[in-house]
Amino acid sequence: MARGLAEELAGKRIVRVAVRRPDVLRLVIAAAFRRRLAGVVIEGAWRRAKCAVLDLSSKDRLVVQPRFTGGFVLDDAKARADPYRAVLFELEGGRCFAYRDVRRLGTVTLFDERAFARFDARLGVEPLDSSFDAQRLLALAVRSRSPLKKFLMDQRRIAGVGNIYANEALWLAMLDPSRPAASLTPDEAVRLRDAVVIVLRNAIRHRGTSFRDYRDAFGHRGNYVFQLAVYGRSGMPCRRCGTQLASTHAIDGRSSVFCYRCQR
Repeated sequence: MARGLAEELAGKRIVRVAVRRPDVLRLVIAAAFRRRLAGVVIEGAWRRAKCAVLDLSSKDRLVVQPRFTGGFVLDDAKARADPYRAVLFELEGGRCFAYRDVRRLGTVTLFDERAFARFDARLGVEPLDSSFDAQRLLALAVRSRSPLKKFLMDQRRIAGVGNIYANEALWLAMLDPSRPAASLTPDEAVRLRDAVVIVLRNAIRHRGTSFRDYRDAFGHRGNYVFQLAVYGRSGMPCRRCGTQLASTHAIDGRSSVFCYRCQR
């Protein structure tokens, strides 16, 4: 999503903003949001944790956490009638883009420089950053009291791993999602770090995972859904050993699917 926005929006000026669903806004009311964005240039777009970040010429940053059903849509003015477009941004030249959210579970936050610095400081290491190695993963894990899966999804420690990819990485690393993170050995930390990176890079290559609502910035579905080894496959055979996959909500309240033979 962030890469698509960077490709299409860098250098573009926002002419005006329409806020149709103000309940998605955070830290700013609709009138101030419109005023602060009118006339600014989008300098770039990138990702931090599970958020898309737009750098603006005003030094503000627009941060969108899409959660389950949100996302940006790049289109022309003819598509403005869509009722799920929560915030519409009109650009110079007549083009527009929008934040669209069917269930409005996501958020759109406008940070000034100081507020963004505080937000960023609360987040952990990026799993695709060169500083995320097995040694750092192990150092984070030994201080955790959580099960491995919950530890992987703690954005204060590792920023960017969600439920789907935590399931996939633990299967690839052959680690039980319910076991204590602090019990991780150095060799297992190497396996888990490599598994997280492999899964995330493959998911990006396939433009994400679409079960129902997710679309990238161009409106395309994410094809990683066809590569999934465990998530969404409860009761089906393990792709590695053939054992029937099990599922539970007991670890962190989210669906955890695993192979009880491979992931001991």
